[in-house]
Amino acid sequence: MTVTLMWEARAARGRGADLLAWARAQPLVPGPERRETFVAPGDRVLVITWWPAEPGAADPPELPDPPAELLHRPVHRWRFTRVPD
Repeated sequence: MTVTLMWEARAARGRGADLLAWARAQPLVPGPERRETFVAPGDRVLVITWWPAEPGAADPPELPDPPAELLHRPVHRWRFTRVPD
């Protein structure tokens, strides 16, 4: 089974590049199986990570909130569990 975490933030005006750099620099320990970073109009940054979901395993680490001066609004987070085909 796989757990997918989505982290999305909208940058404060003119801070999109700073928010992207901050998100890319954040370590996740242990590291995910896969990590992808995306940008979208409106200076939004999206980070998606994939983790093995094993019974009794600890919750995977999530990206923290960035410094407030980088944000237009609070971070949005979603957690998904893969459904077998």
